[in-house]
Amino acid sequence: MDELKWELLTEIYGRLEADLLESYLEAHGIDVELIQEAVGRTIYPVTVNGLGLVQVFVPKEKAAEARELLKDFQQK
Repeated sequence: MDELKWELLTEIYGRLEADLLESYLEAHGIDVELIQEAVGRTIYPVTVNGLGLVQVFVPKEKAAEARELLKDFQQK
């Protein structure tokens, strides 16, 4: 069985904040994959019942570093 290579870092409501976090992490050399329900990405974003929820995944080997950067990101 293949080992999972990505780890869930956090879940964020709203694509804008998720995109900002993605840029922040990538600027520090960490690859990011964002996963979001398709209906939450419309012109009028939906945030009801988890539809606006964006999952932020990072490589497992960078997860500890990403968690530290996430703390810094949330303080700004």
